[in-house]
Amino acid sequence: MSDDLERLREIFGALDASGRSTLLAFAEFLRTRAGPMTSPAAAVRSSAQERPESEPAAPVPVPVPIPRPEKETVVAAIKRLRRTYSMLDRNAMLNEVYTLMNQHVLEGGPAQEVIDELERVFEQCYRDRVADGA
Repeated sequence: MSDDLERLREIFGALDASGRSTLLAFAEFLRTRAGPMTSPAAAVRSSAQERPESEPAAPVPVPVPIPRPEKETVVAAIKRLRRTYSMLDRNAMLNEVYTLMNQHVLEGGPAQEVIDELERVFEQCYRDRVADGA
């Protein structure tokens, strides 16, 4: 662990302010991850299968929209969308969110485009959950 920490310190020290900010944003994103990576459809099917047959499906809560700030980071957008769609299983979208975060951090994808795509992912996962009645 100490070798990894020392290597991380060297990398961090070699970066400019923008690079440090990006590295910290990515580290924060990784810190918030939890559980295995699964597709949204698989997570929805899994939660539906866990419900006993005699128990009716509870209505899916409605998202609470939070206005998108004019200038928003990708990490802030993920946090905002998690609050908006609090009824969704984080693990269900982990793979797609992780891929989009990588697209932004590692490949330099424009933040606004990545945030637009994140909003589509969250909305589609919500629609899938409503359609499945889970």
